[in-house]
Amino acid sequence: MIYPIVMYGDVVLRQKASEIAPGTDLKQLIEDMYETMHAASGIGLAAPQIGKSIRLFVVDGTVLEDEPGMADFKKAFINPQILEEWGEPWDYEEGCLSIPNIREKVARKARLRIRYFDDQWNQKEEEYDGMQARIIQHEYDHIEGKMFVDYLPALKKRLLKGKLTDISKGKVDTEYRIAAPLKR
Repeated sequence: MIYPIVMYGDVVLRQKASEIAPGTDLKQLIEDMYETMHAASGIGLAAPQIGKSIRLFVVDGTVLEDEPGMADFKKAFINPQILEEWGEPWDYEEGCLSIPNIREKVARKARLRIRYFDDQWNQKEEEYDGMQARIIQHEYDHIEGKMFVDYLPALKKRLLKGKLTDISKGKVDTEYRIAAPLKR
């Protein structure tokens, strides 16, 4: 099932997501999240982006075949916890399915170590770097209630204010279904 994507301005994107009870059957939800992400041409999708405030995100960087290590970078992260981030921060132009048609440079640390459960509820602790680390950091931010625009300088945020306001009101053209904004 393809879910509509929640847009910037919806309160669910600003909440710290809840832990998922160990052993919860997430198989269908994870499949639906991959299907939703692929339908929107995304490389990562966090549960809050489909209106579910739970600590789950999926990534699929296999479309970035020119990037090192991306050929098999497709997985689900359940109840993840970034344990450490290090390395020289590097800028990269990021976008987000919840903030369509806006791309801006964001500096993120080059490496990270993360503990999480995979889609079979096996606990993992792994290190990632480069583009893999960036995708994980971006999606992890979503379950912490953060978005990439939060990292932008104040002037850049002011320049984007009109576009962000339009997105929050659903006044945006996308190739994918979007959810009606909820302000609660």
